[in-house]
Amino acid sequence: MAMAREGGPDAVVLREATRRTGVSPNAAYRHFADREALVTAVSDAALGAAAAAIETEWDRVPASMTPLETARAHLRAVGTGYLRFARDEPGLFRAAFTVPTNLAEALSPDKAGPGGHTPFQLLGIALDELVAAGALPPERRPGAELLAWSSVHGLAMLVLEGPLRDIDEKTARGAGQRLIDMVERGL
Repeated sequence: MAMAREGGPDAVVLREATRRTGVSPNAAYRHFADREALVTAVSDAALGAAAAAIETEWDRVPASMTPLETARAHLRAVGTGYLRFARDEPGLFRAAFTVPTNLAEALSPDKAGPGGHTPFQLLGIALDELVAAGALPPERRPGAELLAWSSVHGLAMLVLEGPLRDIDEKTARGAGQRLIDMVERGL
């Protein structure tokens, strides 16, 4: 995790991992078949850290809200937590969201945060709450995760590695909140 935090998934190297842990280079192969297995394990842990960041925002939603207010606040919490994680932990963010090659394992408990849900599951729960509260028509629910996720991920990557990397923190946060508003209206 420390190597990924410092340089993303490309920085995760078996020999360096064994050096940092003080074991022989061959000892790593007792736990990981190869570098890919190590990077996958780090990616899973990074996804759990992303889920934890989302859960932190989720847990700030007051219990006194109406179901509609709660659903909207939970969707906002998912987006805000995601963007905060990208900003605060760029190396782990890259490890979490550039290593998996498909969604086949997106619901795996290995990728869950402390609350037992993965980032993808938390987004799904928020969207299901919007349907239950009447804010999202049921016929528009299928696949809504991909639309919401793609939008927020796009902004995160533009700020981390793209032409928005030099914008100040206040502007980036404002853009994130407006994007989340746009996602909710567009669903």
